[in-house]
Amino acid sequence: MQMGRRTFLAGSAALAASGTTTAMAQHNVANSSGSEAPKLKAPANACDCHHHIYGSQYKVDPRSTLRPGDATVDDYRALQKRIGTSRNVIVQPSTYGTENAPTLDALVAFGPSARAVVVVDTAVTDAELKRMHGLGARGIRFNLAQAGATTPEMIEPLSKRVNDLGWHIQINASAAKIMEIMPILEKVPSPIVFDHLAHIPEPDGVNHPLFAQVRALIDKGKTWVKLSGAYADTKVGPPTYSDSSAIARAYVKAAPERLVWGSDWPHPGVLDPEPKPDDAILIDLMLDWAPDEAVRNRILVDNAAKLYDFPKN
Repeated sequence: MQMGRRTFLAGSAALAASGTTTAMAQHNVANSSGSEAPKLKAPANACDCHHHIYGSQYKVDPRSTLRPGDATVDDYRALQKRIGTSRNVIVQPSTYGTENAPTLDALVAFGPSARAVVVVDTAVTDAELKRMHGLGARGIRFNLAQAGATTPEMIEPLSKRVNDLGWHIQINASAAKIMEIMPILEKVPSPIVFDHLAHIPEPDGVNHPLFAQVRALIDKGKTWVKLSGAYADTKVGPPTYSDSSAIARAYVKAAPERLVWGSDWPHPGVLDPEPKPDDAILIDLMLDWAPDEAVRNRILVDNAAKLYDFPKN
């Protein structure tokens, strides 16, 4: 999250200055810059496959290093109203470690239109995994980008256990860490989901060796990538995020059947006083990344339904 900050600040300030007072009154959303509605009209059952919920009432994991302010269910519903999505996947943040109450409470609040990705360690019981499955959990996350509850050594044994439930493992890590753990990922039994374009480094982009390694995993048929976090590794910044966009377009061209989209709201890696990204711009990137409407709708609706076990209709 340290890349392209000056560009990001300048771009976001210009975008904020262009908004009208009326638009801000209509579309102001916590933890999101801008105020205008996106150009993209989201299809029915469009799913945001990556966002977080934070609340000061929950116990923070003392090992965590990223501790944003509150971002509530009601705040997120306002975002849904702005960008037009109707399904969502809550991802347990590193802030709370294996205390999944923030994510599971939100899952209950959202109801059947939501699914969750939780964080567990090897001490988790089968009964707890089944309980979370009943609530709507469909994956476990290994956040190796920050210090916290999970380690690479946990990946293979936990992958075996959650595979029996039809879950996947989700990886958030730097490019160097992903390449380091690639021998583990190549042999896990469960599906794999990479956060945030798999953090392919810039300016190398698709020429970086990690892109080819992720593509090889995708070609084996069980790996997915989230088209999310365009701002995470960019050196260009908004509104085009042209470097990150080139990576996203390459994924779409290669394997549109293995992609889902996510907002990454409330953008926890973007800390005050830096402005939060404009979520209308982020979802509008899909018009560039997947200009064919059928492909775009597949990513926003069908792929998400398959990966997270939503009803087909």
